[in-house]
Amino acid sequence: MTRMRPPVWFWVAAAVLILWGLSGVFGFYMSLSAAARAQMSAYDRSLYENAPEWYMPVYGAAVWSGLIGSVLLAFRRRIARLFYIASLVAVVVMFVWTFAATDLIAVKGIATAVTFPMLIALIGAFQIWLADHAARRGWIG
Repeated sequence: MTRMRPPVWFWVAAAVLILWGLSGVFGFYMSLSAAARAQMSAYDRSLYENAPEWYMPVYGAAVWSGLIGSVLLAFRRRIARLFYIASLVAVVVMFVWTFAATDLIAVKGIATAVTFPMLIALIGAFQIWLADHAARRGWIG
């Protein structure tokens, strides 16, 4: 199949998704920083300190696979979709644990606790859709 030239909006979306991925990686490394944790509320700090051992590696996998997927999308590689799927699966695992095993919603309220995770999941779903759409249109191969 011959690859077709993507429209300008595809390039804009890919660039925005790379920036989104970079912000996720930055947030991940900041959450590992003792200085950043010291600035968190006692409750937020305790969430990180009491998380299971697998939590931070899954968090790292979520943000790094999302960023790699976005870079691959910009390079017009179909494998971006697999990285996006891996990222969304990791995000779901993280948030299922967070909402099922902690009292985050009770402490912060549903609007505060759920809004940003929902945004993250929606962007993850959009990334997969975009990779599928680009593949169907012949923009990536």
